[in-house]
Amino acid sequence: MMNKSTMKSDPVLSLVNNSLVIFPIPININIWWNFGSILGLNLMIQIISGLLLSMHYCPNINMAFYSVIHIIQDIENGWLLRNIHMNGASFYFLFMYIHMARGIYYYSFKLTRTWAVGVIMYLLSMMTAFVGYILPWGQMSLWGATVITNLLSTVPYVGLMLVNWLWGGFSVDNPTLNRFYSFHFILPFIIMFMVGVHLYFLHLTGSNNPLGSWSDLSKISFHIYFTMKDLIGFLMFMFILLMVCLSKPYMFLDPENFIEANPMVTPKHIQPEWYFLFAYAILRTIPSKFGGVMGLIMSIMILLVFPTYNNSKFKGFMFYPMSQYLYWMFISSFLMLTWSGGKPIEYPYFQISVMYSIMYFMFFIMFNEMMKVWDKIIYMIDQIDPILFWVKNLK
Repeated sequence: MMNKSTMKSDPVLSLVNNSLVIFPIPININIWWNFGSILGLNLMIQIISGLLLSMHYCPNINMAFYSVIHIIQDIENGWLLRNIHMNGASFYFLFMYIHMARGIYYYSFKLTRTWAVGVIMYLLSMMTAFVGYILPWGQMSLWGATVITNLLSTVPYVGLMLVNWLWGGFSVDNPTLNRFYSFHFILPFIIMFMVGVHLYFLHLTGSNNPLGSWSDLSKISFHIYFTMKDLIGFLMFMFILLMVCLSKPYMFLDPENFIEANPMVTPKHIQPEWYFLFAYAILRTIPSKFGGVMGLIMSIMILLVFPTYNNSKFKGFMFYPMSQYLYWMFISSFLMLTWSGGKPIEYPYFQISVMYSIMYFMFFIMFNEMMKVWDKIIYMIDQIDPILFWVKNLK
């Protein structure tokens, strides 16, 4: 059995001990803090399942679609492996959105570096999921790749050159599939590195908590209370993932992707996976192609604005009932954009997308203004309190 001196002398054991055993965690964090660790588990499942699938996948436009069928029908438990990887991506983004929503609600973005690295990981995850969606080489894979990569043509002067470079030719073809396969393989390892950076910055400052307090007196060691709490979250996630894979494996998959890619036949309605639909809905609401692309980019990059709202008195939405209406307006706009992004561009879906796109971006403006109002109210209360105390003592 190792003693404390052995752990201190060994740098690896010391790192594990400081990060996973004695690391101080606020005692009052709730279940919403579990999704960070669940995301780490989900990422590992995606990497391992993807690595095993890559051993049987063939990145060639003539064989990619049939290699997926070969994995499902001929490889032992290949159908389960493919379902885990396919549905695991949807759960990954679901948990990431919950993780980010918790960060906004409890004002966790005041940990500026941790939040900024998290947004970068989100962007890398979107890129990984997009290039991975192309690999089965179904109808939606081909045409989704064609539509989304064409957005690069809006870049002034070099747009068409960038599109042709990305395609490796003049259309989405075999070179495109090959390089997307390479991107899909290497990007998860970059995300893993960013996870390490994310945790490093988090450990420098410590975790936030529902009360927004930073006293060391309200913290306990990570092990064993939070390891058991995370373990329960892991088991629940694994159970739900397996239930989806075994009972509703194609719940998140577009029916068009069961048809082999055909550049001569365009699907009636081209759309990305559900976790991109909110940004896709914003893209479609702007008539200008360049404006639409800027709207799509800003719908994600605007998350980096949060740390600039430097308000030390604001501890989270839970303390401000009026601000909670603003927060839930933002969440509802995200959900409605996700729903309307999967509908045709016609009445009333287009009008709904426009209305909720405005609400989505207005949140970031109104949130800052609301904080300024709360600052003034708190300042007035601070000024009135001594006067009331003096009047009370005078009586």
